[in-house]
Amino acid sequence: MRRMNFRSSARHAVPLSIALFTAGLTAPAPAFARGEEAAHRHQAHRNASTPWWKKAVIYQIYPRSFADSNGDGVGDLNGIIGRLDYLQSLGVNVVWLSPHFDSPNVDNGYDIRDYRKVMAEFGTMRDFDRMVTGMRARGIKLVIDLVVNHTSDEHRWFEDAKQGPNARYRDYYIWRAPKANGTPPNNAASFFGGSAWSRAGKNGDYYLHYFAKQQPDLNWDNPKVRTDIYDIMKFWLNKGVAGFRMDVIPLISKDPAFPDLTPAQLADIAVPYAHGPRTHQYLREMNREVLRRYDAMTVGEAIGIKDDEDPLFTSPARQELNMIFHFDASNVDRDGWKTRAWTLPEWKARYDRLYTALGPRGWTATFLTNHDKPRAVSHFGDDSPEWRALSAKALATMSLLQRGTPFVYQGDELGMTNFPFTAIDQYRDISALNLWHDKVETGEAAASDVLAVLAKTSRDNARTPMQWDGTAAAGFTTGTPWIAVNPNYRTINAAQQAADTTSVLTYYKRLIRTRRSLPFLIDGSYRDIDPGHANVYAFTRVGTGGRAVVLINFSKKPVDYALPQGIRLRRRIINNGTGAAVAPGAARVVLAPWEASVYTF
Repeated sequence: MRRMNFRSSARHAVPLSIALFTAGLTAPAPAFARGEEAAHRHQAHRNASTPWWKKAVIYQIYPRSFADSNGDGVGDLNGIIGRLDYLQSLGVNVVWLSPHFDSPNVDNGYDIRDYRKVMAEFGTMRDFDRMVTGMRARGIKLVIDLVVNHTSDEHRWFEDAKQGPNARYRDYYIWRAPKANGTPPNNAASFFGGSAWSRAGKNGDYYLHYFAKQQPDLNWDNPKVRTDIYDIMKFWLNKGVAGFRMDVIPLISKDPAFPDLTPAQLADIAVPYAHGPRTHQYLREMNREVLRRYDAMTVGEAIGIKDDEDPLFTSPARQELNMIFHFDASNVDRDGWKTRAWTLPEWKARYDRLYTALGPRGWTATFLTNHDKPRAVSHFGDDSPEWRALSAKALATMSLLQRGTPFVYQGDELGMTNFPFTAIDQYRDISALNLWHDKVETGEAAASDVLAVLAKTSRDNARTPMQWDGTAAAGFTTGTPWIAVNPNYRTINAAQQAADTTSVLTYYKRLIRTRRSLPFLIDGSYRDIDPGHANVYAFTRVGTGGRAVVLINFSKKPVDYALPQGIRLRRRIINNGTGAAVAPGAARVVLAPWEASVYTF
């Protein structure tokens, strides 16, 4: 595949102030920091060979909601092409494109009908090729979704497979006869509600679907399935794609005995589903047959995977994936389908467990939200008019400066918020509609309770159209959007923020430049230095060439903060626009409400 350089353009040159800050980073460090620096001295000769995906800042595009070029109300590839200069100005150098394949859209593109065809609503293969060319010209790589745990039930393989046991593609899927009383083969549940088994075909056998019944699971134990999947991957890599985000990849291997699940397993089905007998065997085979031949980046959606299992997927010696998305921190407030109260120390502890499991050389993907989560500022910040911008900047500081490859979801760089949903008919997401069916229509839960939860957690919160400007439909389309635009688009939009030096968008640009200019913010170690503090998230990044401490006040009140472990602040590298800088040598700092400041020490 073609390689691309990541040389910064003039607009991304290191600011003089940052260059001056880094000039004196070799002063004596506290004892704990000297130990960390020693552990990272080997990185001096590794920086030149650091994999490109570790240096990257990745921007996720949900194409249906990003930009519509033809007025049909659905985002498309030409819409993305028209916004490539925006992405370049933001400073991202990789785009993750959510599924663009031909699909009936039962699950918004995650039910694929043809892996080698572009969804008609999004455009054509020629448009895709133009998009890749345009990205390459701007120094941006493209990563696409690999959705291969399941297909659409309209895929030609399944259309054939349901014809009967002797069909050519029958063994591409997982079929089982009903029990003697006609019930499903076991009590496996679908993530979207109800049984994970449905019947199809003349003989009435059941097929497995961990998600919607229109998403039958593929049978990875069939080597022909794996060969076809690898050929699909090569097809896109040969077109210039730089890697894959792998949808629910831990679920690909199943226990062929399909025993009934225990009540504990049914309470968290992701865990048993993610621990099939041959997952790692298949990922190593995929790496050997495809990935290592292309220098392709891989990030797996680590559904059902615990922190201490991360090295099984990402250790370089195992030759599987580069990194995985962990959801322990992003699900801190979840209790089944409901939400619960959470504390900052609890949240920090979840990150600490992950980094402990990774070890000094481990790597991960850092993120706060994506197309399956609510908006970051509404979830973890404060989306009120008074604090929205500051808290959005604070969250960005936390996410982009942790150890790992940061992922920015479209609109987070504007501080976009959750939609003010009030009725079930406003939702488009199948998981929300199924929850309503399972809880409200059955009488198990009150409509008001389910609506309250969905308003906080629904995936549709992140899927409302990108807010480009203050014109009709937020500049997303000249037609009627497929899902409603957030009514706050007149005050939260890219055009307004591009002209505002204090905006969330402007801060993201500065933050991305800062991360790229200081290698220790990429390769350096991570340590939470005050895990028990109720309002302040304080962590260090220490590596060859420098050390910094990130201080974030997660409250609406000032905090007079005493630096722990002998740390003395030196110079402020970046700040989110509130709070005064302290003099060199300070051991205390008054952090303003929602202040985020990064100091050398």
